[in-house]
Amino acid sequence: MAEPLSQDATTTLKALLTGSDPVSSALRAQIPHTRVAGKCGCGCVTVDLVVDRAEVPPAPVHGNPAADAWYVVPEDAGVMVFTEGGYLSLLEIYSASSEPITTWPEPCFIER
Repeated sequence: MAEPLSQDATTTLKALLTGSDPVSSALRAQIPHTRVAGKCGCGCVTVDLVVDRAEVPPAPVHGNPAADAWYVVPEDAGVMVFTEGGYLSLLEIYSASSEPITTWPEPCFIER
């Protein structure tokens, strides 16, 4: 059963999907209708996403990841958002470290 998107994940998505381009705008509009469908097994904060498709249209055709960026802090981490069929499907954090990142870094540290 899907659960609500955390405030930290919501803030991270909004920071990644800045801009006035049609894809970012459409994906931002999906955020209020997005829930967490699953979590990564390694213990990091990566989440599988599901969007209530009855509430919002898909984003225009685009590549994956739909958005990606590095963090300034922690400096060995990055974040990506993926879509499936024009809908948000995965918010992934990754690190060069062997330790999983267990909390979303502050969006102010995202460097695009």
